[in-house]
Amino acid sequence: MKPYRCLLFAAGLWVAASGARAAQFVVQDIQVEGLQRVSAGTVFNYLPVQVGSTVAEKDYPEIIRALFRTGFFADVNLERKGNVLVVTVTERPAIAEVRLSGNRDISTEDLKKALTGVGLAEGRVFDRSLLDKVEQELLQQYYSRGRYGVQVKSQVQALERNRVAIAIDIAEGAVASINRINIIGNKAFGEKELLKQLQSSTGGWFSFFTKDDQYSKQKLAADIESLRSFYLDRGYLKFNVESTQVSITPDKQDVYITVNINEGERYTLEDVALSGNFGVVPEQDLRKLITIKQGDTFSRAKMAEVAKKMSERLGEEGYAFANVNTVPRLDDENKKVAINFAIDPGRRVYVRRINFQGNSKTQDEVLRRELRQTEGGWISGKDLERSKTRLQRLDYLESVNVETPAVPGANDQVDVNYTVVERSSNSVMFGIGYGQESGLLLNASLTQNNFLGTGNQLGIVFNNSDIGQNYNISFNNPYYTLDGVSLGFRLFYRAIDSSQLNTSNYTQNIYGGQINFGFPLNEFDTLRLSPGYEHIWFDTQEDTAPEVVDYLRKHGDSYDQFKLDGGWAHDTRDRAIFPTSGSLNQLSAQVALPGSTAEFYKLNYRGVAYFPFAPWLTWSLGGEIGYGNGYGGTDGLPFFENFYAGGLRSVRGYKANTLGPRYSNNDPSGGAFKTIASTQLIFPVPFVEKSENVRVAAFLDAGNVFSTVDGFDAGELRYSVGLSGTWISPFGPLVLSVAAPLNEKDGDETEAFQFSFGIPIN
Repeated sequence: MKPYRCLLFAAGLWVAASGARAAQFVVQDIQVEGLQRVSAGTVFNYLPVQVGSTVAEKDYPEIIRALFRTGFFADVNLERKGNVLVVTVTERPAIAEVRLSGNRDISTEDLKKALTGVGLAEGRVFDRSLLDKVEQELLQQYYSRGRYGVQVKSQVQALERNRVAIAIDIAEGAVASINRINIIGNKAFGEKELLKQLQSSTGGWFSFFTKDDQYSKQKLAADIESLRSFYLDRGYLKFNVESTQVSITPDKQDVYITVNINEGERYTLEDVALSGNFGVVPEQDLRKLITIKQGDTFSRAKMAEVAKKMSERLGEEGYAFANVNTVPRLDDENKKVAINFAIDPGRRVYVRRINFQGNSKTQDEVLRRELRQTEGGWISGKDLERSKTRLQRLDYLESVNVETPAVPGANDQVDVNYTVVERSSNSVMFGIGYGQESGLLLNASLTQNNFLGTGNQLGIVFNNSDIGQNYNISFNNPYYTLDGVSLGFRLFYRAIDSSQLNTSNYTQNIYGGQINFGFPLNEFDTLRLSPGYEHIWFDTQEDTAPEVVDYLRKHGDSYDQFKLDGGWAHDTRDRAIFPTSGSLNQLSAQVALPGSTAEFYKLNYRGVAYFPFAPWLTWSLGGEIGYGNGYGGTDGLPFFENFYAGGLRSVRGYKANTLGPRYSNNDPSGGAFKTIASTQLIFPVPFVEKSENVRVAAFLDAGNVFSTVDGFDAGELRYSVGLSGTWISPFGPLVLSVAAPLNEKDGDETEAFQFSFGIPIN
């Protein structure tokens, strides 16, 4: 190398080394400038250098990236002043407010929750790129609901103290309507029958309410599954949806849906087998649950139903986590399938403890006596559900929830935790009510269905209404004995102005007492016996019906009645108020014992059954038959014990108590034989908070009263149709109906609108 080149090379090395030494420095202090909301400590926490660190310019990009990654800053600059590192930042603005407008299909609350989930919320740091992402997400949300014409615009307004207000304006547009649904590839079933399986449709008379003609991605996915289930339940095991096309018109108003399917061939059952370990359940018990047989068309729904019943049967014996797997074996050549139900009961599970939560007033033992699941025994799904139902039917519990968490460290034990919500005590109440049958009702009462948390019922009632007065003191202990025999008593006084009840004009005064016994025969049946005494006397008026005056003149206007009431009830309802399943059958008898002034008997049957069609729809069918007669020295049923019909509690649309025979002065007289029937479609009121306290029903009523059984004439039955509503309000039940008589005759007194308030519905 030439001498001058060596000198130049050496000089270059010296300059480079000097520059490197000049670029590096030991940080003696760090200063942060430009902070407004972010604390200096936060910056120091994220800085990858600290006092005493050696820093060079080549380290600056990594330091800047570390601060940018926090998301707090829009700009970061580094500068060296001597041995001091100066960090200058520009903070991103904070979101002071997020305003939403124009949204109706999705609530503001739901939208704000979604925005908070992606970081766009009041108090957060504003990032423009995040806002763009939010706009796209909102568009997708509305697209999935069929609103393809939606427009989302956002504006950012700068505020003082480096804050911004974000306004998001949404023009939702109309939901795209389904113009046509095409199903291609179907051979076994017509397109019309297949379209019935879908929620989506091209619209009809009720589409304004059902919105079945409005397209949504979720609804279409559910329709595809419904179509798949339809075929699988009819033997088409190889059914497949090849493709689904959804097209929309340029104006984004109409949607065309095309579903391409491949039905495959229909399969029948070649064999049905049962295998595995059955635990303590006899194999024949499980085989009885198999409702399918060789030669049947394959049905996935029937397979699932058999497996469910087997699981429930195993669960009754403590195998709470039993698995019943349906294993098919296909014979594609002959289009047959063999089914094997493989049973794996798992371990038998026992209940360690039963715990109650939420019963701040009710004693623990009061709830435990209703249980059918026991501590220390194996868990039974049937007993758990029955225990929950019995608790739900207690008047002082509003709701009941049950959970069965596993015991930590044990694979064969669970705890049973019942969470209950108690009803308000309302032990003292002053109220007002009104009913077209009873008129204005003023009441003062001390009622406690859970007296001192014991489950005993105590009632002191003072009622005054247009029909008279009612004073009542009652007490009942539902568990007088450990096995559930109940004992109670009732003392009462009533003064009734019968003219206000649409019967003849006289006053009936009654006082007396009664002792009540209840005997549980089994889980669903109860026997009731109630001996008692009544003293009755009457005051007549000038316009009292001649037949009533003649009866009192002949038999006297004062009566001492020694009564024995008895009854049997079979109750399988899921709850006492607003049941949705089960039935109630009641048979009762009342006898005025020998030695009473008037000797008679009355028999009555009442039955009602509930059939759930859907979670929101229940059909009920009920009826009542009553008959009475005198015996001994009493000829026929006394007039003051007659049955009546018409009104809110029998045949609606007809004025209360006005159906049936009449006295010579045309006053309703009632009769010794009554027959009533009613059927209803019951559904909750939509868009009403706590709709479990409100019911609406469409009904058909039929019935009448006859002088005797021999006088029954089916042609004299009265019919009515209408709508009724019931609201269990905090102040008492409100019941109303609008009914139209179907076959009223001359002399019938009709009443289209009927209601009552503050009067018990049972």
